[in-house]
Amino acid sequence: MDAARDVVDGEVAEWGRVVPGVDAGPVEVFGRVMRVCRGVEELLERAYLPFGVSRGEFDVLAALRRAGEPYTLSPRRLSDALMVTTGGMTGRLDKLEHAGLVRRSPDPHDRRALEVSLTERGLDIADQALVAGLQVQGEALAGFDAAELAQLGGLLRRLLAGVGGN
Repeated sequence: MDAARDVVDGEVAEWGRVVPGVDAGPVEVFGRVMRVCRGVEELLERAYLPFGVSRGEFDVLAALRRAGEPYTLSPRRLSDALMVTTGGMTGRLDKLEHAGLVRRSPDPHDRRALEVSLTERGLDIADQALVAGLQVQGEALAGFDAAELAQLGGLLRRLLAGVGGN
Protein backbone atom coordinates (compact mmCIF):
# COMPACT_ATOMS: atom_id res chain seq x y z
CA MET A 1 0.00 0.00 0.00
CA ASP A 2 1.15 3.53 -0.62
CA ALA A 3 1.67 6.12 2.12
CA ALA A 4 -1.70 7.74 1.37
CA ARG A 5 -3.57 4.52 2.28
CA ASP A 6 -2.65 1.80 4.70
CA VAL A 7 -4.08 -1.39 6.15
CA VAL A 8 -6.10 0.57 8.72
CA ASP A 9 -7.93 2.43 5.94
CA GLY A 10 -8.92 -0.98 4.60
CA GLU A 11 -10.19 -2.09 8.01
CA VAL A 12 -12.31 1.05 8.40
CA ALA A 13 -13.78 0.54 4.93
CA GLU A 14 -14.52 -3.11 5.72
CA TRP A 15 -16.36 -2.16 8.95
CA GLY A 16 -18.35 0.41 7.01
CA ARG A 17 -19.33 -2.24 4.49
CA VAL A 18 -20.27 -5.03 6.94
CA VAL A 19 -21.79 -2.85 9.69
CA PRO A 20 -23.26 0.17 7.93
CA GLY A 21 -24.23 3.04 10.19
CA VAL A 22 -21.54 2.34 12.78
CA ASP A 23 -18.79 4.95 12.98
CA ALA A 24 -15.50 3.04 12.78
CA GLY A 25 -13.54 6.31 12.83
CA PRO A 26 -11.80 5.55 16.15
CA VAL A 27 -10.13 2.59 14.44
CA GLU A 28 -8.25 5.14 12.31
CA VAL A 29 -6.45 6.31 15.44
CA PHE A 30 -6.32 3.26 17.69
CA GLY A 31 -5.61 0.79 14.91
CA ARG A 32 -2.59 2.84 13.95
CA VAL A 33 -1.49 3.45 17.54
CA MET A 34 -1.54 -0.29 18.22
CA ARG A 35 0.36 -1.06 15.02
CA VAL A 36 2.93 1.64 15.82
CA CYS A 37 3.39 0.15 19.32
CA ARG A 38 3.87 -3.33 17.90
CA GLY A 39 6.37 -2.06 15.33
CA VAL A 40 8.37 -0.08 17.88
CA GLU A 41 8.45 -3.04 20.25
CA GLU A 42 9.92 -5.18 17.47
CA LEU A 43 12.52 -2.53 16.64
CA LEU A 44 13.51 -2.22 20.29
CA GLU A 45 13.69 -5.98 20.80
CA ARG A 46 16.21 -6.12 17.93
CA ALA A 47 18.12 -3.11 19.28
CA TYR A 48 18.47 -4.64 22.76
CA LEU A 49 19.31 -8.16 21.56
CA PRO A 50 23.08 -7.52 21.25
CA PHE A 51 23.10 -6.55 24.95
CA GLY A 52 21.44 -9.80 26.01
CA VAL A 53 18.23 -8.22 27.27
CA SER A 54 14.65 -8.15 26.10
CA ARG A 55 12.61 -4.96 25.90
CA GLY A 56 10.92 -5.81 29.20
CA GLU A 57 14.24 -6.49 30.89
CA PHE A 58 15.64 -3.23 29.51
CA ASP A 59 12.63 -1.43 31.01
CA VAL A 60 13.71 -2.69 34.45
CA LEU A 61 17.31 -1.57 33.90
CA ALA A 62 16.08 1.80 32.64
CA ALA A 63 13.80 2.36 35.64
CA LEU A 64 16.68 1.64 37.99
CA ARG A 65 19.00 3.91 35.96
CA ARG A 66 16.47 6.76 36.01
CA ALA A 67 16.16 6.42 39.79
CA GLY A 68 19.67 7.85 40.06
CA GLU A 69 22.37 6.74 42.44
CA PRO A 70 22.40 4.27 44.09
CA TYR A 71 20.18 2.91 41.23
CA THR A 72 17.94 1.07 43.67
CA LEU A 73 14.17 0.51 43.89
CA SER A 74 11.90 -1.98 45.58
CA PRO A 75 10.37 -4.73 43.44
CA ARG A 76 6.94 -3.19 44.17
CA ARG A 77 8.00 0.24 42.88
CA LEU A 78 9.43 -1.40 39.77
CA SER A 79 6.19 -3.33 39.20
CA ASP A 80 4.11 -0.20 39.65
CA ALA A 81 6.35 1.95 37.44
CA LEU A 82 6.38 -0.59 34.62
CA MET A 83 2.75 -1.70 34.98
CA VAL A 84 3.83 -5.33 35.38
CA THR A 85 2.43 -7.85 37.84
CA THR A 86 4.64 -8.79 40.75
CA GLY A 87 4.91 -12.28 39.28
CA GLY A 88 6.02 -10.86 35.93
CA MET A 89 8.53 -8.63 37.69
CA THR A 90 9.94 -11.59 39.62
CA GLY A 91 10.60 -13.38 36.34
CA ARG A 92 12.37 -10.36 34.87
CA LEU A 93 14.43 -9.88 38.01
CA ASP A 94 15.41 -13.56 38.09
CA LYS A 95 16.79 -13.31 34.53
CA LEU A 96 18.56 -10.01 35.17
CA GLU A 97 20.07 -11.24 38.44
CA HIS A 98 21.24 -14.47 36.79
CA ALA A 99 22.90 -12.35 34.07
CA GLY A 100 24.67 -10.26 36.73
CA LEU A 101 22.87 -7.04 35.79
CA VAL A 102 20.96 -6.51 39.04
CA ARG A 103 21.23 -7.73 42.60
CA ARG A 104 18.54 -8.20 45.19
CA SER A 105 19.37 -7.47 48.79
CA PRO A 106 17.53 -6.91 52.05
CA ASP A 107 16.11 -3.41 52.50
CA PRO A 108 18.12 -1.83 55.34
CA HIS A 109 15.01 0.06 56.51
CA ASP A 110 12.57 -2.87 56.43
CA ARG A 111 13.93 -6.35 57.00
CA ARG A 112 10.78 -7.87 55.44
CA ALA A 113 11.45 -6.15 52.12
CA LEU A 114 14.00 -6.33 49.31
CA GLU A 115 15.80 -3.77 47.22
CA VAL A 116 16.84 -4.22 43.60
CA SER A 117 20.01 -2.46 42.47
CA LEU A 118 21.89 -2.18 39.22
CA THR A 119 25.30 -3.81 39.24
CA GLU A 120 28.17 -2.00 37.57
CA ARG A 121 27.70 -4.28 34.56
CA GLY A 122 23.95 -3.57 34.62
CA LEU A 123 24.62 0.17 34.59
CA ASP A 124 26.92 -0.23 31.60
CA ILE A 125 24.39 -2.38 29.70
CA ALA A 126 21.57 0.04 30.57
CA ASP A 127 23.52 2.96 29.12
CA GLN A 128 24.57 1.11 25.96
CA ALA A 129 21.11 -0.30 25.31
CA LEU A 130 19.58 3.14 25.92
CA VAL A 131 21.70 4.63 23.15
CA ALA A 132 20.80 1.78 20.77
CA GLY A 133 17.09 2.11 21.55
CA LEU A 134 17.09 5.88 21.15
CA GLN A 135 18.84 5.50 17.82
CA VAL A 136 16.15 3.23 16.35
CA GLN A 137 13.41 5.44 17.78
CA GLY A 138 15.09 8.49 16.25
CA GLU A 139 15.29 6.73 12.89
CA ALA A 140 11.57 5.93 13.06
CA LEU A 141 10.84 9.62 13.65
CA ALA A 142 13.28 10.92 11.05
CA GLY A 143 10.50 11.79 8.59
CA PHE A 144 9.07 14.41 10.95
CA ASP A 145 10.34 17.95 11.47
CA ALA A 146 10.60 19.55 14.91
CA ALA A 147 7.18 21.22 14.71
CA GLU A 148 5.49 17.98 13.68
CA LEU A 149 7.19 16.09 16.51
CA ALA A 150 6.04 18.71 19.02
CA GLN A 151 2.49 18.54 17.65
CA LEU A 152 2.48 14.72 17.64
CA GLY A 153 3.82 14.63 21.20
CA GLY A 154 1.10 17.02 22.36
CA LEU A 155 -1.67 15.10 20.61
CA LEU A 156 -0.48 11.80 22.04
CA ARG A 157 -0.30 13.38 25.52
CA ARG A 158 -3.97 14.39 25.17
CA LEU A 159 -4.92 10.92 23.90
CA LEU A 160 -3.09 9.30 26.81
CA ALA A 161 -4.98 11.51 29.26
CA GLY A 162 -8.23 10.65 27.50
CA VAL A 163 -7.74 6.93 28.07
CA GLY A 164 -6.75 7.41 31.70
CA GLY A 165 -3.05 6.93 31.17
CA ASN A 166 -0.51 8.57 33.39
